Amino acid sequence: MNIADLKTFEAVARHGSMNKAASELNTVQSNVTVRIRALEDALGMPLFQRHARGVTPTPAGQRVLPFVGRLTRLMAEVKSAALDEGRPSGALSLGSLETTMAMRLSPLLVEFSGTYPDVQLVVTPGTTARLVQDVVASRLDGAFVAGPVSHPELLQELMFSEELVLVTSPATGTLKALKELPELKTISFQLGCSYRQRLESFLADAGIVVSRRLEFGSLDAIVSCVSAGIGVSLLPQRVVQAAADAGMVRLIALPRAQAKVATLFVRRRDSYVSSALTAFLAMTRRVHATPGKRAAKPRKRPA
Repeated sequence: MNIADLKTFEAVARHGSMNKAASELNTVQSNVTVRIRALEDALGMPLFQRHARGVTPTPAGQRVLPFVGRLTRLMAEVKSAALDEGRPSGALSLGSLETTMAMRLSPLLVEFSGTYPDVQLVVTPGTTARLVQDVVASRLDGAFVAGPVSHPELLQELMFSEELVLVTSPATGTLKALKELPELKTISFQLGCSYRQRLESFLADAGIVVSRRLEFGSLDAIVSCVSAGIGVSLLPQRVVQAAADAGMVRLIALPRAQAKVATLFVRRRDSYVSSALTAFLAMTRRVHATPGKRAAKPRKRPA
């Protein structure tokens, strides 16, 4: 049993497929099969249940998987610590909500890349639930997620505070108009998006029945569909203010308790904080320390 066997095991478990794991690991399926069999022989029990659609971890495999993540992370951190001489360099893998990328990170990434060209920075978009899972599993060095977050293995830092608004088409810009629709669709990111949860809670409190939920993977697609009258969404005001100013959508203010949302940066408590991550967080705090130009206020929520 060695670290290469364990990495292969983790890839197969994540993909549920020997073939897909082989593609990720840049090898052939037969090599993956040999490593999994060697690991199973060393442990004395099967780690996967084979079936027509691929493979599924056995109960033993599920118990082993968290330890594989820890070992893989520790091996990577040993190398990072050895190479880290205080000058930001090497790989830095972060995650972010797509709205945060659009509003906050785009100019920051340009400045960071220019200031620290030796850092290979990769930012992966995702929902809060997915990003938290990836940070816990050490697939990401850290991530920007919507609060609140409660996990014993994570440290969190408040980075930004956003104000959410209900986004509708110009033709249905009031709660009264929404209530009169024969069918109301909500438009949001994939399941696990905290904005989607807040949207459904707000509509329920307002006595508005949702007939169908639509999910999209990009912010532009959500705004376009809302503008076309397909449904309603809940998004940070900053990211949709330009569309509202252009007459593409209308914004309805929420009660303060429901409108305010914190964007947190989360990372593992026991992870090694590289010079690259330290520099990125320092730049983030500096760039966003002074609030930018205040956006115009959305329309008051009608009674």
